[in-house]
Amino acid sequence: MHSLPVFLRLAGRPVMLIGAGEAADAKRRLLERAGAAVVGEDGDAALAVVAVADGVESVVARLKARGILVNAVDRPALCDFTLPAIVDRDPVLIAIGTGGASAGLAAALRQRLEALLPVTLGTLATQLRHVRGALRARWPDGDARRQAIAAALGPGGALDPLTEHDAGALDRWLAKDEAAEAKAALVRIALRSLDPEDLSLREARWLARADRVYHRAGVPPVILDRARADAPRIACAAPPENPGPGLSVDIS
Repeated sequence: MHSLPVFLRLAGRPVMLIGAGEAADAKRRLLERAGAAVVGEDGDAALAVVAVADGVESVVARLKARGILVNAVDRPALCDFTLPAIVDRDPVLIAIGTGGASAGLAAALRQRLEALLPVTLGTLATQLRHVRGALRARWPDGDARRQAIAAALGPGGALDPLTEHDAGALDRWLAKDEAAEAKAALVRIALRSLDPEDLSLREARWLARADRVYHRAGVPPVILDRARADAPRIACAAPPENPGPGLSVDIS
């Protein structure tokens, strides 16, 4: 992973923008959309966006000497951070970056995702935030709560985020007794190679949803990293007969 993706809250905070023209105007619109207070080089800020045609190296060097993190438009080698292509379903944000390899590729992916994600996705996210207390009351056990939510948000689930939902979908899901039942399951993945790209789509989904991952000693970290960060990785010769509630994945 060449960079650590982060979301910065810029509302009311100063960000330098140096330069003029179409590229600078586009960055200004983006920064103002995020609520940043755009200032010039004489301002006091922790971040700077440089959109100049000439002398970019000297501008970047001056800023970095002041301890400022810099994005230099179309100069990835000079960048401390990059500005991704964004899919906005407020409060859901999806950022797409290529490490400066191709802004065109990032834009193309954004356009494809825009067509896939329903306009109701942001509403669903807001509703889920508002019912946190109800979810804790319904499923006091954290694992059971996470499993129930994962099942509802999974492909074909009652709250599948890639499907349009009306305003009452979340309430109907909470009202169903069977929605809370998290069944124990164990699925097995027999690796065809040590390359994670050779995992099938179904296998990748299993790993992304797994509550725990049992694996042989030779399974490489690049495959184990496809599982959730909080899912325990358990090296063993074979999984136990009763691996535990929720979804367990055994990789050999």
